[in-house]
Amino acid sequence: MARHLYRCPLRWADMDVYGIVNNVVYLRYLEEARVDLIFRMGPTEGDAFFKDGSVVVSHEIAYKQQLAHRHEPVGIEMWVSHLDSATVAVDYEVKDGDTVYATASTVMAPFDFRRGRPRRLTDQETAFFEKYLEERAA
Repeated sequence: MARHLYRCPLRWADMDVYGIVNNVVYLRYLEEARVDLIFRMGPTEGDAFFKDGSVVVSHEIAYKQQLAHRHEPVGIEMWVSHLDSATVAVDYEVKDGDTVYATASTVMAPFDFRRGRPRRLTDQETAFFEKYLEERAA
C-alpha cells in the first residue's frame, strides 16, 4: 500500500526554551501533513473530506527523540491504519531516514456540520483512504 510523505518546514518559533521542537508543535506538524494528504482526495475541489465536514476524535503521540530547529524540513510519513464506515485512523512517523523523532495516530470522523451530527464516509472518501490502508501490526 502507499504511504504519503510530507516535508514539514521547521520554524524558529517552534522551539521551546530548551532549543527543541515543543511537544504541542507536533500537533501542528501532524495537521499540516494530514491536510496535505487529504487535499489530494478531490480531483477538482481538493478538500472533499473537509467540504462535507470532519472532526478529529483523538490524537496519540509518542516522542522518541528530541528534534532541534534546523533549516531542512523533517519528513512526516503517514498511512491509514484503520478504516470503517464512520472513522479513519492516520498513523505517522516524524523522521529523517532511520531516526524517528515521534510516532503518532489521529482518528478522524466525517461530520455534517449543517445537521450537527456525525455522518458516514462517502464511497469516494473510502476509496481514497483505502489506497493508503496499512493495518497495524498486532
